[in-house]
Amino acid sequence: MLNNCFNPMLVLFDIDGTLVHAGGAGRAALESAMVEIYGTAGPIDELPFDGLTDPQIACTLLSAAGFDEGSIDKGLDLLWVSYLNCLRSELIACRDDMKAYPGVLSLLDALDEIGVTLGLVTGNILGGAHGKLEACGLGGRFLFGAFGSDAADRNDLPPIAIDRAFTETGIHFAPEETWIVGDTPQDIACAKASELRVLAVATGRFSVAELKEAGADWAVPSLDHTADVMTILTSSSRAK
Repeated sequence: MLNNCFNPMLVLFDIDGTLVHAGGAGRAALESAMVEIYGTAGPIDELPFDGLTDPQIACTLLSAAGFDEGSIDKGLDLLWVSYLNCLRSELIACRDDMKAYPGVLSLLDALDEIGVTLGLVTGNILGGAHGKLEACGLGGRFLFGAFGSDAADRNDLPPIAIDRAFTETGIHFAPEETWIVGDTPQDIACAKASELRVLAVATGRFSVAELKEAGADWAVPSLDHTADVMTILTSSSRAK
C-alpha cells in the first residue's frame, strides 16, 4: 500500500537484521558464486556480514585468500551475475526460514498511512535487496534506495538515497526530517556521517545496550510495538 500524499519525513531502512531474516540465503549464494568465479570463498565462515556491503564482504574475503586488487576487480562483474543466479535458488531453498520481523508490516503500513516517504539504505546489491524483500512479502514497499551496488562504503549511501527521494517526491529532505533504521553499529555510523537521526533495532546480532553505546539516537528491542516506534519516529527530539 503506497500513499499518494507526502509527509515531510523520510525513513530509510536497512534490510537484513532490520526488516527481514533471510535464512542465510545471501551468505550461501555468495559462497557458491565466489567459488564459481574465483575458486574460493576465502574464510567466509569466520567473517560476520553484519553491517557490511556486499562489495566489502567479497573484497575482504578475497583479500584474505591472497587475491590482489586487480585480480579481484577483474572478476567482480561476473561475481554479481553469478551471485544473483545463486540467490534465486537459495531464496527458494531457504523459504521456510525466511520472514519479515514482527511488527515490520504494521510499521510500514502506519508510516505509509501518514504519508511518510520510505526508502532503503542497504549493503545488498540492488537485485539481491529486492529478491530478499520479495521473498519475505515486502516486494513493492520501497520505490527507491541506495545499495551496495551504488557504493562499497556504507557511509556514502545515505546521500544517494536522499537524492533519489528528491527525484521520487520532489522534496529536499533535511537531516532533521530523515531517519535511518538499522540493526548494526555500521548503520548508526552511516547515519551520523550524514548527520541523520538513527533508530537502532536489536533484531540482529547487537543488543540494545551495544547499539546505544554505538551512538543510536534511539534503540529498541524490535519494531513489534508499532505505536511506540511511531512515537519515536515522529518525535523531533534525540534521546537514548
